[in-house]
Amino acid sequence: MGIEREIKLALPADQLDAASHWFVTRTGSAGQPVALTNIYFDTPALTLARSKSALRLRHTPDGWLQTFKTAGNAASGMHSRHEWEMPVAGEKLEIDTLLKACDEPTVAAALRGAAPDLIELFRTNFTRTLWQLDSHGSSIEAAIDQGDVIAEVNGETRRAPILEVELELKSGDEAALHAVASELCANVPGLAPDDISKAQRGYRLREK
Repeated sequence: MGIEREIKLALPADQLDAASHWFVTRTGSAGQPVALTNIYFDTPALTLARSKSALRLRHTPDGWLQTFKTAGNAASGMHSRHEWEMPVAGEKLEIDTLLKACDEPTVAAALRGAAPDLIELFRTNFTRTLWQLDSHGSSIEAAIDQGDVIAEVNGETRRAPILEVELELKSGDEAALHAVASELCANVPGLAPDDISKAQRGYRLREK
């Protein structure tokens, strides 16, 4: 199990170029774009949502990953949560493998109970442009995500846009993460802390 620590910032569309330019200038790199397809699962009764967890399959250029996360804590754009992630053979969940890895009894029990009734609820399809930053000896992965949340509800296709910056601490001091976020916000007007995860957006889209 790992603890994911990241700062999420909503990015105004008219500041996309400014944010990209800041990362290019800061790192000396044009950034690495990666297309990501993400499928989120739950039961019709939303068992996982009620247990404050989320389950997804992600297709990357290197293959498929399955990820199980807790909602954790989110305040002022700072997200801290448990995360279990591992490769899988294809577009299919491997629940037994996740259960072996999950060391949080409450959410593990929810996943075990939900497993027979899991269905696809929604997708998030987006392009993630990545930069690697060093700050005071800490390593931070910076990303700009652009795309959509997509849900099929009663024959209707619903969409909501994704446009955000994520700063994830890969190693080092959390203070460095906040320092980079402050520096970015000082140079890119309109950035705002975002406490809502992509999974939460998907659930909300289905409820409309």
